[in-house]
Amino acid sequence: MLKRAKRYAGGRRLVGYARVSTEEQGTDPQVDELQSVGCEAIHQEHASGADRGRPVLARLLNDIQPGETLVVVRLDRLARSVSHLLQVIEQLEQKGAHFRSLCDPIDTTTPQGMFSLQVLGAVAQLERALISERTKAGLRSARARGRLGGNPGLRARDPKAIRAASDARNKVHMDGVLAHLDEWLPTVRRLRPKKSWGDVVRVLNSTGKSRWTTERLRRTVRRLASEGIVERNLLDRPPQRKADDHLIVLVGGIATAAPNLTLQQIANQLESMRERTPRGGTRWHPSSVRNLLRQAARLGFGRTSETVSPAGE
Repeated sequence: MLKRAKRYAGGRRLVGYARVSTEEQGTDPQVDELQSVGCEAIHQEHASGADRGRPVLARLLNDIQPGETLVVVRLDRLARSVSHLLQVIEQLEQKGAHFRSLCDPIDTTTPQGMFSLQVLGAVAQLERALISERTKAGLRSARARGRLGGNPGLRARDPKAIRAASDARNKVHMDGVLAHLDEWLPTVRRLRPKKSWGDVVRVLNSTGKSRWTTERLRRTVRRLASEGIVERNLLDRPPQRKADDHLIVLVGGIATAAPNLTLQQIANQLESMRERTPRGGTRWHPSSVRNLLRQAARLGFGRTSETVSPAGE
């Protein structure tokens, strides 16, 4: 059976994915079917069909190699909607991998399977158009009757409604993050932790495809690390860089020229001058200013850090 499966796949390595919801018994029936067609590796996950956060699937899509074929027993084991299915297949195509469903006519290694996929794409496009039209019609009808759109709980500033809306936004964000890992994760892995988060964000945003902020990128990588999707060492602090004479002289000069400035005010001034911190970041903290003032004092110029007010620190 294994040899027959490999001939069918043109010698491609078959990688299985089995999923059951938390209330189901187990993945054994799916595993048996996937093994029967020659899957050499089978990834198993317990998650509901509507769950957007599937770390096992995310790792599989990130690690799959060119020429390999992802195999599932049925489409509903993989995707929660037609649009999600097409998104997954597009991600596989970008990796040079293929997709096959044992119980459905979807096999991207065959012309017939690609035709079925195109039909699904047309159905998804029609589905989106119908949903959009129904939503617009509903809003027009509500406005005609004097009803306001949106969430009443949010308008009333209800804490439960605000938390629910925040959770929903986070789920949508993570869904987008997992769908586009290949676009930004290799850059993060190449630069972190040697470079600061600010440096990584500038590189990512320079392509014009991303709009990351330092905090959002850090928070996203921390979430992925907690799910085991990325390496935890990406969160390590970048190595301390020895402050160059330029920063020592600059901070000492500012403190001497304006004796009444606090540490925070000096930090703000350095940020406005777009000076990089000793770690290469763009956000200055009073403690960094204090360390530079101490070095300046040891060199014989500027005020000591003890004479500078920490107000605003």
